[in-house]
Amino acid sequence: MIKLYGFPISNYYNMVKMTLLEKGMAFEEVMVRPSQESEYLSCSPMGKVPCLETDQGFLTETEVIINYLHDLGQGPSFYPDDPFEKAKIRELIRYLELYIELPARRLYGDVFFGKPASDTEKQSVRKELEKGFAALRRLADYSPYIGGDTMTYADFYFLFSVGLVTRVTKKALDWDVFSTEPGIRELLVLLEQRDSVVAIREAQNAPM
Repeated sequence: MIKLYGFPISNYYNMVKMTLLEKGMAFEEVMVRPSQESEYLSCSPMGKVPCLETDQGFLTETEVIINYLHDLGQGPSFYPDDPFEKAKIRELIRYLELYIELPARRLYGDVFFGKPASDTEKQSVRKELEKGFAALRRLADYSPYIGGDTMTYADFYFLFSVGLVTRVTKKALDWDVFSTEPGIRELLVLLEQRDSVVAIREAQNAPM
């Protein structure tokens, strides 16, 4: 059986978990945090989560894992069949990761771990995020999903990246993204209603 290594607070772990749940695939969760211990490094060379154990060995990096699960052909597909449309979904994923989640990550310490960021750092992050959200505005569809009328893997990334980033911008930058970026609140609300996400939220709220 496939084993998913990580912990419920990790947004990237939850992207993979949502994929497995939405596909109806059997899997076992192995609770582990990022680690530089030699035993875990033999599974995840950078010591990061998530990590996926298969019969053939281990895989790391969220997009790699999700594409592997997709290629197994089990359960519904969350990529369009058309090559160009599929590429557009992967483009959305890259924009969400590189230009939304990654810049905001610089303020996670300030927001979640009591490590204040300087005003200079906050200003720098805000400029990057403004560019990222402007680009997302040009790419996203929100009718009702981010790539159109069908849910795709880009929505999994959206939920667990943008959903987190809106908390960061509100607390660290006094910026209510919902008021400046149309469509985001509605899509987050829609995705939160899915059974897979309800299960993920329950796991997040349960004691580890």
